[in-house]
Amino acid sequence: MNTKLTRLRFYGCVLGLAGVLLSLSGLFTFGLNQGLEFTGGIVTEISTTEVVNLQEMNNQVSLLLGPEAAVNLIDEGHTWNIRQSLLKNQDLSWIAQLGANTATETTLLNSSIIGPQVGDELLEQGGLAMLAAVIAIFIYLAFRFEWRFAFGAVLALFHDVVIILGIFAWSGLEFNLTVLAAVLAVIGYSLNDSIVVADRIREILRSKPKQAVSQSINQAIQSTMSRTLITSGTTLTTVGAIWLLAGRPLEGFSIALFFGIVVGTISSICVAPTLPEKLGLSAEDYQPKEPAPELI
Repeated sequence: MNTKLTRLRFYGCVLGLAGVLLSLSGLFTFGLNQGLEFTGGIVTEISTTEVVNLQEMNNQVSLLLGPEAAVNLIDEGHTWNIRQSLLKNQDLSWIAQLGANTATETTLLNSSIIGPQVGDELLEQGGLAMLAAVIAIFIYLAFRFEWRFAFGAVLALFHDVVIILGIFAWSGLEFNLTVLAAVLAVIGYSLNDSIVVADRIREILRSKPKQAVSQSINQAIQSTMSRTLITSGTTLTTVGAIWLLAGRPLEGFSIALFFGIVVGTISSICVAPTLPEKLGLSAEDYQPKEPAPELI
């Protein structure tokens, strides 16, 4: 079983590397479909006197504003939130035409313009916060465990974030602040899993210094597997329910969280513990050091 688990860890690392390369190719080729918080645009809220089907409203708005416009249903077919990624049609004359096309009277409730400068500011601050968090995580793990574990955990986080971004790049789903919040949540989730496994590996290396490092890592993964599967399974059930039932406003959030938990669980089992082993981790790194002899 230990030999099989070692092979599975290796195959998991290879699969993760392939996923990162595929995601990077999608990011460089297509980029992210950034939301209004990053690109700027118009948010318009309207109401209709008659109930309009969501698909019909989507079709009519796409004809008037283009396919980049996003339609969100606020209540039971009467109030709508329409988001335009491009700063055009600011005269709002399309609202009357929309009412004519859908055979209902439309009323403007609110309209606001979000400037792209706000998006640039948020993106810059978010990137700096992410960089500071990663540096703090590396320093803490290097102090708490060992630099090899810190490097493996940070690389696992990079793996998780890049694959999530790659999914959004290839699918064309909108990347907004709620998705960014989901990415940050995945970082915390994956990091917690990596720390649990690393703590167990350290305990086994201390108690069984003669045992092979690969066998100790496999034993640590086996002892924490039930906890990992239960935690991931219950969380995925909840996120899956949000994905299916919460509707379009939380679609990107739930997709990012769902796939983030999956890849985060795999990386905490395969990437985070395997890399320290390849970097030369040994049981001697955790054995108590003999005090230096005092000079008389």
